[in-house]
Amino acid sequence: MADRRVTRSDKDADGDITALCGTWGGTQGRTRKAQAIVEIKNGTHRYYVNVNGDEVDVIVAGSPPNEYLRTDPDKSPRNNLDNLPPC
Repeated sequence: MADRRVTRSDKDADGDITALCGTWGGTQGRTRKAQAIVEIKNGTHRYYVNVNGDEVDVIVAGSPPNEYLRTDPDKSPRNNLDNLPPC
């Protein structure tokens, strides 16, 4: 499993996360929501957000067919996917 640090996220008009972006293996990467969900569920990759040392995992929430991506809830809004800049 490769760890992928998420530094940006794309959102649609409703504010739903549509893609995760960051540096994957030394190069800029972008993973669409559906692919990220598969990779998280299969354990292929771990996606996480780290803001000022506060590290939190990106998780799959909801149930099929309404699964979505979010950060594991904590006390800091700074590491929420909604608050990251766009890809």
